Amino acid sequence: MRSSASSSEVPLPAVSYSPYRLKDDPYSSHSLILSLLGKGDGRRALDVGAADGFLTERLTASGWTVTALERDPVQADRIRGKCHDVIVADLADGALPLAGPFDAIVYGDVLEHLNDPLKSFVSVNQHLARAGAIVVSVPNVAHLWVRLSLLAGRFDYADRGILDRTHVRFFTRRTFLDFLGQAGLTVEALHVTPVPLPLVVPRRFHGTWLRCVHALSALTARGWRGGLAYQFVALCRPRPSCSTDAGAISPTEHARR
Repeated sequence: MRSSASSSEVPLPAVSYSPYRLKDDPYSSHSLILSLLGKGDGRRALDVGAADGFLTERLTASGWTVTALERDPVQADRIRGKCHDVIVADLADGALPLAGPFDAIVYGDVLEHLNDPLKSFVSVNQHLARAGAIVVSVPNVAHLWVRLSLLAGRFDYADRGILDRTHVRFFTRRTFLDFLGQAGLTVEALHVTPVPLPLVVPRRFHGTWLRCVHALSALTARGWRGGLAYQFVALCRPRPSCSTDAGAISPTEHARR
């Protein structure tokens, strides 16, 4: 989960960094985001909370004209040269200097870092092009491991993962879909990811067995989205104001599944 997109009058220390990196296995949220967006063909994308720019760089390589929004000026400096433009600003500040419209807006593990994610989310989404798409990924706090930990009386924060100590908002499948509905969005697709075993298991143990176990983990996560999904990845579009898109699935319908 990446840190959220801020500017500050006092420069952050040079040791500022993100504990996260690109997850390039085929079942990861990053792979899903790139797959959902496809080739850019020069279209414009906004990467919100770009961190060190690992996703920004892949989007640029896929033909998107990317604007990266990042709050940490040190991390923002690392992004320069990887995309079309870099904006150093804080989502919580309200009005942002965004030169939209954008054909796609990406929130890769950002919302859980915000005190008032709905307000910031709706504000940024105003810069989406009429036929644009929004892709959002969030961690699932109702994952089985967290549930079992709670039964044992534990809710321990860590440097990264579902209980990253910088997370201030938590989402389950249902509350995530409710959130997207409150933002005026229709969910066209909702995907899930398994626990990122390639990052958890030491590289010396990687091999065929891990690929097989990881594939099985992805399959079971799709079977029980509410309890075995590590992250949710949603492809959304603004809800038509006067008509219903029969080809799309509403957040309420998703919650029933």
